[in-house]
Amino acid sequence: MRPVPVRALLSVSDKTGLAEFGRGLAALGWEILSTGGTAKALRDAGLKVVEVGDLTGFGEVLGGRVKTLHPAVHAGILARRDVPGDLALLAGRKIGAIDLVCVNLYPFEETVAKGAAHEEVVEQIDIGGPSMLRSAAKNHCHVLVVADPARYTDVLSRLREGTSGEISFRESLALDAFARSARYEAAILAYFQRRSGEPLPETLALGARRARVLRYGENPHQRGALYARGGGGGIAGAALLSGKDPSYTNYLDLEAAWRAALAFSRPTVAVIKHTNPCGLAEAATLPEALDGAWAGDPVSAFGSVVGCNRPVDVPFIRALLSQERFLEGIVAPSVDSAVIDLLRAGPKWGRSVRVLAVPGTPDAWDVRSLSGGFLVQERDVPRVPREAWRCVTKATPSEAAWRDLAFAWTACRFVTSNAICLASDSRLVGVGSGQMSRVDAVEIAVRKAGARAEGSALASDAFFPFPDGIERAAKAGIAAVIQPGGSIRDKAVFAAADAAGVAMVVTGERHFRH
Repeated sequence: MRPVPVRALLSVSDKTGLAEFGRGLAALGWEILSTGGTAKALRDAGLKVVEVGDLTGFGEVLGGRVKTLHPAVHAGILARRDVPGDLALLAGRKIGAIDLVCVNLYPFEETVAKGAAHEEVVEQIDIGGPSMLRSAAKNHCHVLVVADPARYTDVLSRLREGTSGEISFRESLALDAFARSARYEAAILAYFQRRSGEPLPETLALGARRARVLRYGENPHQRGALYARGGGGGIAGAALLSGKDPSYTNYLDLEAAWRAALAFSRPTVAVIKHTNPCGLAEAATLPEALDGAWAGDPVSAFGSVVGCNRPVDVPFIRALLSQERFLEGIVAPSVDSAVIDLLRAGPKWGRSVRVLAVPGTPDAWDVRSLSGGFLVQERDVPRVPREAWRCVTKATPSEAAWRDLAFAWTACRFVTSNAICLASDSRLVGVGSGQMSRVDAVEIAVRKAGARAEGSALASDAFFPFPDGIERAAKAGIAAVIQPGGSIRDKAVFAAADAAGVAMVVTGERHFRH
């Protein structure tokens, strides 16, 4: 049977649970080695501590930049207890074995997140901590490595029970340590990549940590989880203020709703179903925008997710509850605390609706997985200014039509291709999404709009390959069309618009969404 470990090295930035962990080790007869602030915290808790500098004969230097980077430390960690030569070296050099390493790292991610100056950020790049973690994790058969305060209780229980030697337990601790080290290095890499301004870096730094195990994936027979990058931003890092845990599809819809609403400057509400807007409207107030968005397709809106670009307050929730609009989720930059009380006191679904507050803006880059890799692209943000749009027909849009064209053009960026959006009075009245044929997308949008198609503005995310889509739109009474242009049949398409008296604007910029 292997000997019971007797020496632990504790060096942590996060002091959560440190005193209790130290007391637990001391009660079991462990000698505690430590450094700097950790040693002070342990002494303040009444514990006897040996400074690492006393062990190495080499105190901290360079303002604390070098504390534990010494052979007496790493040999004590890396020595294999079942290799006689390793033990002989320790004995010959009078180096004591270190049987437990408890390290958490300098708060690099938190320092970056608070917008600290570069010099401060660099000082939070831990060197000794990751080195000790990796040394201990490599030698996990002989050394317990503890990288997370959440494992303190488990480790102490195992030591008391005499089961800390089980290899599965030791490997689980090593996995935690390597995962923390990997996330830490990824965060540092991502920071320097952002500073470099390199648009498509050679190495993709993801560094995500599992934030939530989901009930299932897109379907009940699929497993799923949410992973979040360091920094706590975006939908993945948002706190759930109320309601049931979001599902896989809820998260996709919440992201789509958040992005769509934030694309507009006036108070805007996006009603999302299966990542597509079935309603979208901007107005003078958020409750008015809600009414306009819900009216876009009230049948499809049942069980939707709503995104807002303004703080959600009591008047908004009252407008929501007054019409008994059943929702799966709400996402907004912030949420008034009184809103949660209203939802919980309202209908049964109000108590389960997921409410997320997400400040900030979406990531600048989109990442999608492929078998064996990832696709990365810049987020779709229009670069062609409105002043560069061209009217290519004899008929020109009215002032109101120009506003609706601009609204529809923004909206169609958030609709799955082939995408057609009909807008009137700054609200969607018909959407055709995800069609293999553009004329079919027009047909669906027109059917959804019904009589509201008359006089509305139509946006197409890509060019019309044939005149048939324009002819169908004109038949429904569409007044104006906006599209990128660029088809080899542009002249025929423009001619069809002229023949129908429909104003057509081309932007020169496509907005596919797959």
